[in-house]
Order: sequence, then structure tokens, then C-alpha cells
Amino acid sequence: MSLICPLCQQHLHQQANSFRCDAGHQFDQAKEGYVNLLPVQHKGSKEPGDSAEMLLARRAFLDAGHYQPLRDAVAQHLAQRLNGQAAQILDIGCGEGYYTAAMAEALPQAQLFGLDVAKAAIRMAAKRYRTVKFCVASSQRLPFADASLEGIVRIYAPCNETELNRVVKTGGYLLTVTPGPHHLQQFKALIYREVQLHAAEEKAYEGFSQVGQHNLRYEMTLNGAEAVSLLQMTPFAWRAREEVWQQLVAADSFSCDADFMLTLWQRT
Repeated sequence: MSLICPLCQQHLHQQANSFRCDAGHQFDQAKEGYVNLLPVQHKGSKEPGDSAEMLLARRAFLDAGHYQPLRDAVAQHLAQRLNGQAAQILDIGCGEGYYTAAMAEALPQAQLFGLDVAKAAIRMAAKRYRTVKFCVASSQRLPFADASLEGIVRIYAPCNETELNRVVKTGGYLLTVTPGPHHLQQFKALIYREVQLHAAEEKAYEGFSQVGQHNLRYEMTLNGAEAVSLLQMTPFAWRAREEVWQQLVAADSFSCDADFMLTLWQRT
């Protein structure tokens, strides 16, 4: 077990349904199986992260299978590099666990961890996906020991690059998913006067070198309710006028592009 105490950074040892460090700090496991490693002084707000309403909309959309190609691609990328290893892999900003569960299925010998700052998300994830170890924690202060992970997956989630550098072993991997240039451009056309393509993420992670990149683009056909759920999952939701929401609700079908960039990095 590579978990560390969020208060003193000493190793956590599991004792029955609790995690304790040698300094005496204790974190109890919830009945759903997750552990809360987000001290109140690190929360920043009363209920950080996505709301229960947003999480339910996301789960409904994901369960309909519209992001299944991305889910499969993420799992396959990891399996190509880490299959057969007793690796420890972290999904940062795992939400309700949709992608994390696919990674666990593709890598049966690995231990998958899912981390999110939203307690409601982790509760949903732990309740459904029992083979993954989920924790409520901040991506800015990862509760993992130095050089303890063989892989980290970051799908849109915020992160602390210094922390990524700290917890990934030499030779380990970081897989990032960012929007491709045409991602959800049809939503943009409903909201903005001029539709601009997503700019490619130009990022270099300290301590990592890029070893691969793959673009995944396909068309989705959604019904009105699914289009509304997807819009709720995006930053565009804050800019959408009421008539946009009504247009989507009334739509029999709505076609839009899914466009993702998967980039693989290796710890040097």
C-alpha cells in the first residue's frame, strides 16, 4: 500500500476498516469502501468538486456509451505498457469511476486507485466499482509516497505537476487526455458567434518525456436529453443561453464531434 497521511506524510497502514500512520492520525473507511484523505483545512470550500446533480447527469451520459471509444483507448494504451505487471496506477479526477473501472478490467494484475476532490463522486464510484481503491483527496497534494506509482492517468483533471513528478517511478508513465481541435464544436456554434478550434495543448511535464500521441475523433448522435447532459459536463454550460437549453431539450437528435488527444509521457 502506497498511501500516505495527508497531515504528516507518513505511510498509512490499514487496520481492519481504518488507515493509521505512526503519528496516530486515523482515517476510517466508509461503508462503500473508500477513504476520505481530504482534511478540512485542505478543502477550500464546504463541498468541493462536482455537485451530485452534475455527477448523475455525467453518469447517465457515460452509461449510454457515447464516450466508450475513449474509455477503450485509455485502457488499451495502459495495457500496452503495463499489462502483466503488479503496477499501482492512479486515475486523477476519476469522478464516478467510469474510466478507472475500464483500466482495472484491462490490467487485472494492477492495483487501480481513483482520486477525486468530490466526496459525492467517490461515493458513487466506490459503490459501483469494488475492485478499485477510491479516495477523496486533492490532486494538489497527492496522498501517495514518493516514486510509488507506475502510472497516472489525467483526463481533463487539474493537477500539480510537481506532485506528478514526485509520485511516479522512474520509467513509469503519465497518460493525459485533452480536447482535440474539433471537440464539441457544434455546441460552440450554438453559443458563440465565431467558432474557434481548440488550440493544441503545448505542455511539457518536468521530469517526463513524450513517448507517444494519438488523436481519437468520431461523430456522436445524441437525443435531446443526452445533449443536455453532455452540455452540463462542459465549461460551455456557463455561457449557454436559456434558448440553447430549450433547443437541445426539444431536439430529436443532435450530432456533434468527439475529438480527443491522448498523449503518453514517461518518467525520466
